[in-house]
Amino acid sequence: MHAKTQYHLASQDLEFLLAVTRGGTLAAAAERLGVDASTVFRSIQRIEKGLGQRLFERSKAGYFPTEMAQILAGHAEQMEIALESARSAAQLQPEDVAGSVRITTTDSILHGLIAPELDVLSTQHPQLSFDLHTGNELANLSRRDADIAIRATRKPPQHLVGKHLGSIKVALFAAQNSPYADLPAVIEQHAPWIAPDDALPDHPTVIWRKKHYPKIMPRYRVNSILTLVELIERGMGVGMVPTFLAATRPNLRALTPELDECATDLWLLTHPESRHLRRVATVFSHLAQHIQLR
Repeated sequence: MHAKTQYHLASQDLEFLLAVTRGGTLAAAAERLGVDASTVFRSIQRIEKGLGQRLFERSKAGYFPTEMAQILAGHAEQMEIALESARSAAQLQPEDVAGSVRITTTDSILHGLIAPELDVLSTQHPQLSFDLHTGNELANLSRRDADIAIRATRKPPQHLVGKHLGSIKVALFAAQNSPYADLPAVIEQHAPWIAPDDALPDHPTVIWRKKHYPKIMPRYRVNSILTLVELIERGMGVGMVPTFLAATRPNLRALTPELDECATDLWLLTHPESRHLRRVATVFSHLAQHIQLR
């Protein structure tokens, strides 16, 4: 079977190929397409003749796709998905916001600040979904590893669009039933210290502790501020905690005022090309409006 000239596959050709591949018989494909079996038969013959190769092996049991037919059916499925997405987008009302927004932040910021606002957004825009990544590294927004980043930093990348959300304040905390009354008592009684590990060597609390109390050797080192807080709540020691997070934890008790040296800025970031996407702009705007640290 040889094609006389180069055959140009049309979207309808792929639709017929996909229907036969899925249905396995002319009758099943015809039912899927809403046409008669003879139309399907003629279409498959025409496509095979145009391509110069057999796409289905015929038997009494039905039509079995060749390797080429399976490859083309895969492209047909992608076309089908794209078409359905386009139809869904076309049916959206002007006020509708839909799609997935990828957000990267730290676990403490997610639980303490972001999650409640995502709950509100989900109610306001039920067609929105969220892919959430927590980690201490800043995702590459230029590669679209994420649409939005919420990060504690004093120097946000200049190539990103940012909104300053305020200052993250920090103080030393212990559990409510802790025997330590204040920082001098912590030092005098050699309280066990819980601190970020080497994954966060430049964390402001690490720098502060090494500067003012270089002899303190933390008993527990963790790579998560949320874990640090949970260990403090268990009464396992003392540690530096963001005050916004401590405010949601009634089992924590402050041992110091807010320590200005440990403060850092909270930034809401996105890529300039992403901010114009409706789904990203909606989430960015909501977070910018509702997350404001003093």
